[in-house]
Amino acid sequence: MNCLHRLIRFSLLAAILLPAPAVAESVSHHPTIEHHQLVLELLPDSHQLLATDQLTIAGGSQGEELAFSLAPTLRLDLVEDVTSCQESCKSSTSLAFSRSESSGQTELQRIILKQPPADPTNGSVRLKFSYHGVVDDPPRDPRHLRFVTPSETSGHIGPEGVYLSSESQWYPDLEESLATYDVMITVPDGWVAVTQGTPQADPARWVVSSKTEALTVVANRFVAKTRAWQAKSGQAILLATYLFPEEAALADEYLDASARYLDAYIPLLGPYPFSQFAVVENFFSSGLGMPSFTLLGSGAIKRHYTQPYALGHEIVHSWIGNGVFNRVSRGNWVEGLTTYLSNYYYHELTGDEAQAREQRRLMLMGYSVYVRPGDDYPLENFAQKSDEKDNAIGYQKSAMVFHLLRQEVGDAVFWRALKQIPEQYLGAVIEWKDLERTFQKAAGRDLRWFFAQWIERAGAPELALSQLRVQPAHGNSEQARMVEAAVHIVQREAPYRVPVELEFMFAGGRSQRVRIQVIDAQEEVIVPLSERPLAVRLDPGYHLFRRVARRAMAPMLNLYVTDFVRTVVVSHAASSDQSGPFGAIVQRIAVQEAAIPAAQRTTILQSEAGDAHLPEGSLLMLGSSRDNSIASSAVRYCGDKVRLTENGFSVQGRTYEGPTMALLVSCRREDHPDSMITWLYGVTPQALGRVSRLLFFYGWQSYVVFRDGTVTARGDWEDTMSAEVQIETE
Repeated sequence: MNCLHRLIRFSLLAAILLPAPAVAESVSHHPTIEHHQLVLELLPDSHQLLATDQLTIAGGSQGEELAFSLAPTLRLDLVEDVTSCQESCKSSTSLAFSRSESSGQTELQRIILKQPPADPTNGSVRLKFSYHGVVDDPPRDPRHLRFVTPSETSGHIGPEGVYLSSESQWYPDLEESLATYDVMITVPDGWVAVTQGTPQADPARWVVSSKTEALTVVANRFVAKTRAWQAKSGQAILLATYLFPEEAALADEYLDASARYLDAYIPLLGPYPFSQFAVVENFFSSGLGMPSFTLLGSGAIKRHYTQPYALGHEIVHSWIGNGVFNRVSRGNWVEGLTTYLSNYYYHELTGDEAQAREQRRLMLMGYSVYVRPGDDYPLENFAQKSDEKDNAIGYQKSAMVFHLLRQEVGDAVFWRALKQIPEQYLGAVIEWKDLERTFQKAAGRDLRWFFAQWIERAGAPELALSQLRVQPAHGNSEQARMVEAAVHIVQREAPYRVPVELEFMFAGGRSQRVRIQVIDAQEEVIVPLSERPLAVRLDPGYHLFRRVARRAMAPMLNLYVTDFVRTVVVSHAASSDQSGPFGAIVQRIAVQEAAIPAAQRTTILQSEAGDAHLPEGSLLMLGSSRDNSIASSAVRYCGDKVRLTENGFSVQGRTYEGPTMALLVSCRREDHPDSMITWLYGVTPQALGRVSRLLFFYGWQSYVVFRDGTVTARGDWEDTMSAEVQIETE
């Protein structure tokens, strides 16, 4: 299940001469579940689950201890050995079992019993579990101030909806099993249940014929719509939506978008691994991809969540993560590759180079903002995201590493190797070392250095151009018409082996790009040019994964958020009114930061009349500079970019007026270049209602202008991530 996926860590091996195995995991003699035959009854009004699960178990030996996981709120009534039973088994053997519970962050119930004799014809064992109980963990808002994550729940059966996932432990399971499923689900009248696999003629029955890590079941008062569809490749796929009645009219929009993304990714990744893809609406905030369906929160559905980084991302997970698996303890390559293919590469695929470049820039910024030097960890250690730093490493850095791998091996090799991953490993668990082996074999050369540098090493290169000198070229008469540009490149950490693109600017707006390999801490690169350059830029297209200095990025709210020293400045009247927009922001910050050490928390400062002293670090100023004296003093850092008018404000000379207008603006502190002043202002309190609730999701621009809570303009003051270095004066 993704994006909250079970994932893994390991050490990498070079194996260029070894063929990739048909499956990644070695043969195991440990007992594993091969098939579940489940019969469920869901009772939302009482939060109850009534269930039987007939398990087919392979491996292990007679008398071996089996330890099944099961939610602690579920009571196991009976375990029967039905190994020798036929379909109409009238007698079976009850098995003795015991329970053990271990406490920690999550209560865990283990059902322990001895493995009975196997069927001599196939070596398998069939056990039937009968159990019941309550699953009632209502979804809670995520514990993050600035990061979009699903609501938190271990599983819930209730009148508002049903959500049972692997975290719910709602059926007996053995660790690391990959199984198929046959499921019968009874729900109240007017409800519809959805799970993985293929729906049968009996609408209560679903069959999952391909092995999967876990089964997720959801149910609600859905309006279902299906479309028999054929991809351009000729593959027949059933498309479906399961939406609430209020959003049922959006079904065709989601069916059309699903078809569009499937047609985009089937040529890259091979046949779609399932018979159906469904978009299912959830009763709480989520953006999750399961085999054959995606579960999107109602708010996302209403916002037409059909972008490549949204619906496209979940569809790519059909191959990467839900077709080919990974495990939490061995490193998560899944999210980075999925992010690369959906959030980024889709723009390349559709010819939108400007947006592709912007996505590369945002990935560099995300890492550089949220991962401070010395606070990093190797990509092989990423399991799943719990905060912004994890997201920056496991999604953004990882995606850029795949971009670097593509540059290293070339397009033809990269796409051939990528397609081989689902061809060779569908239904298997693989690790970074398996990817290394696949790409090495496709490239026909050793890539050990690449995976050691980018997967096993923490950090990122930080490069700078220190000077540009130009001199006449030496040699024959043809060379005499040329010049040589000497560019000094400095790596500020232990050297990386990196490809660097340099762009030389000439008179008349002309330019020339040159790609070089940098391997030393300091290098002087001599580049022959046909004319004298005026300046040079490093990595103008943002193709290199690197650390960008805070002072090189445009001012923005996210730089305030990640400053080590932060202060919120608000008038006394506004902070005391917790029902008002500013009081609500202050209260939310206090609640979200209550669990972190006091020294790391945001300082809340009430601005008194006449007090214009500016604290150290970054400032978030709430309210008008007319009634917040510190804001009045701090806004000078914006110079003439921002002005208040009688009934509004102006940004870079453009005026916005009216009672529904609001502004979020950030400017750099000249006395502290790594720190920001950020100002939230509304012409009236009513203009700030929706803005204040979503404030920390508008963190990537220097200014954002709102009308009625909706963004009407946004932009950056300056961006020197690829700053020019001028030619030295001779």
